[in-house]
Amino acid sequence: MPSSRAPFGRLRAGQSLLALAFCAFTVLTPALPGAAATPSPNPKSNSWAQIEQAAKGQTVSLWMWGGDPQGNAYVDDVLTPAASTLGVTLKRVPITDTKDALNRILAEHQAGRTDGSVDLVWVNGDNFRTGLQAGIWKCNWADRLPNMTYTAPPDPLLTSDFGTPVGGCESPWHKAQFTFAYNAARVPHPPTSMPALMSWITAHPGRFTYPAPPDFTGSVFVREALYAVSGGFAKVPAQFSQSAYDQLTPALWRKLDGMKPALWRHGQTYPKDSTQLDQLFAGGEVDFTMTYGPATLTSLVAKGTFPKSTRVLTLDEGTVGNASFLAIPTTSGNSAGAQVVANLALSPQQQAIKADPRTWGQFTVLDVKRLSKAQAHTFASLPKSPVVPNYSVLSRHANPELAAAWVPRLDEGWRRNVLTDSG
Repeated sequence: MPSSRAPFGRLRAGQSLLALAFCAFTVLTPALPGAAATPSPNPKSNSWAQIEQAAKGQTVSLWMWGGDPQGNAYVDDVLTPAASTLGVTLKRVPITDTKDALNRILAEHQAGRTDGSVDLVWVNGDNFRTGLQAGIWKCNWADRLPNMTYTAPPDPLLTSDFGTPVGGCESPWHKAQFTFAYNAARVPHPPTSMPALMSWITAHPGRFTYPAPPDFTGSVFVREALYAVSGGFAKVPAQFSQSAYDQLTPALWRKLDGMKPALWRHGQTYPKDSTQLDQLFAGGEVDFTMTYGPATLTSLVAKGTFPKSTRVLTLDEGTVGNASFLAIPTTSGNSAGAQVVANLALSPQQQAIKADPRTWGQFTVLDVKRLSKAQAHTFASLPKSPVVPNYSVLSRHANPELAAAWVPRLDEGWRRNVLTDSG
């Protein structure tokens, strides 16, 4: 699932900054060869030109999780104006769960709609796999986007989504790295591994909790715990099998159930999502929070939402990394416009603006070695965060995601074996 960060009010303070950034990149566009959302000079150019022409005048409804104010502001204030210059009206539709989009698409698919209300979805993981199995995603389009030339073809994060081959059915948007953050003023000697963190939790009652799965942040915490109790990610088969589940999860449930008395409010209740966990961290009720989008921590600290002593916890064994994507449903009546928006979102300009921690701070899916010197310089010139290490540090020893089929089984297993005993 897409990365998260808490909505502590819409982050409009940086609006003028966003505008300046956008203007700066607009000015730079002529000097950035191939950076604009224009087709590459190859045999597919004509078909792309036809798509661009068909897109003009279309309104594209982008359904995306609305709980990230920086993400909302980026789409509204940067991506939407850029789309309008290509003749496409982009309309962001905030949702509380990506499954809301899937349910709408499935209903319209069953009704035979070809002018559905969803044109583009921010998606990954189990939701992508579910949609693929239901035949609701348009395929064989993403790998033809002109700006895909800036990605590295063998990058496994972009070719496989939680073990499901992407197959041209979704376009990469940004990379994510699961990360813990902690208050260094209260935790002067933080643990450096997942097993050590679980020991810290037991030794510091009431100072830690995690969102309840199936919230995607709580869900990945459980997967991190599974890796830890199993002896590392290499000991857990990437593809789901009932025998592996039966063999590995009893130790996981015993560990998580045993931690409950030491959790915030004795584990009798859990934050429903990362937003509530962030609020507990901001209010000093817990000493750790966690996120798939650590770059957004910079802004939260700068605005005083999080304490100045907030630091990122890097684990010796690494953490789970993945990528987020944009998918087009087969029910969309504006698929040409949706492809143009997806290609625009993949452009070096948009990827650089989005990677700026003052804007959204999401890690790029582009291979900087495939960019021009000017484009690479733009990424190299992005401000460094005083809070968050760069992606190369965060993704060191990165752990792969389990196949999507694992996710609902682990979520349900947590509900039956850990949550059920709460209270």
